[in-house]
Amino acid sequence: MSADNADRTGVVLMAYGTPRSPDEIEPYYTDIRRGRPPTPEALADLVARYNAIGGISPLAVLTEHQRDALQRALDDCEPDRFHVTLGLKHADPKVEAGAAELSQAGFGQIVGVVLAPHYSSYSIGQYQQRARDGVERAGHTTPVVGIDSWATEPAFIDFLADDLQSRLEAMTNTLAEAGDERTVRVIFTAHSLPMRIIDSGDPYPDQLRSTAEAVASELRLNEGDDWTIGWQSAGRTPEPWIGPDILDMIDQLGADPDVGGVIVSACGFVADHLEVLYDLDIEARHRSDDVGLLFDRTACVNDDPDVMSALAARIIDAVEG
Repeated sequence: MSADNADRTGVVLMAYGTPRSPDEIEPYYTDIRRGRPPTPEALADLVARYNAIGGISPLAVLTEHQRDALQRALDDCEPDRFHVTLGLKHADPKVEAGAAELSQAGFGQIVGVVLAPHYSSYSIGQYQQRARDGVERAGHTTPVVGIDSWATEPAFIDFLADDLQSRLEAMTNTLAEAGDERTVRVIFTAHSLPMRIIDSGDPYPDQLRSTAEAVASELRLNEGDDWTIGWQSAGRTPEPWIGPDILDMIDQLGADPDVGGVIVSACGFVADHLEVLYDLDIEARHRSDDVGLLFDRTACVNDDPDVMSALAARIIDAVEG
């Protein structure tokens, strides 16, 4: 172990990953499919979705910005005590490689943080295990501490609530100026998961609900009348995925004579990427247009300094605790 790093902490910041160029789309898709290449039709569909948002996702760059912002926040609190590196699920550097790099560099301990606020054994649980596996495969015994959930982190809730409040006011005013007395409905969404995961008792739906209820409480919104929970971006597999799906919900709201607009708070996603820029900004917006609803969606956290500082504080607490 390096004496220089023995008293320092490595942080592996984990995220889903994305292709960085059109040439990387097929190997990325193959990795998602556990080594099975996609059919030409499936690949063409994915390429078309990327083309619709400009050719490639900004996620890779945004994830790097999040890493840099977290490093700055940690340095502001504890200069030179922490070193942040990336670990990605479906792109390089992989989670295992990021964790192994930290252990090989001699850091006394490692903290694993996932750029997703809601715990699921299917997502965050797998990330944390892959970080531990990376250390083990490198032949080290560096302890790994995981931060499993930040669904109700106050800075995260404030970010969502502040942005949602301004969008609610803007859409309500737009309807009123047009003499339209219909109301605006908020849908909080996260990425759908297979029902078999939920049926096993996974806490993921409760995690999303905790975020939605915290934001709604700040804005004094009532469930049912003002807001509800939906799911999006379900995988294209034969098995059932958790719902209701956001597109079906938009259809139902469009049939409600009292609803004039919908705002999606995509609180399950913390960076702009395909599931937001295409599934919501294009697909859900078009569906809303078709059924006569105004549409908007809240901003993603990206590298918001307040949220990154809050994550830094959680990392420090995890180490000191």
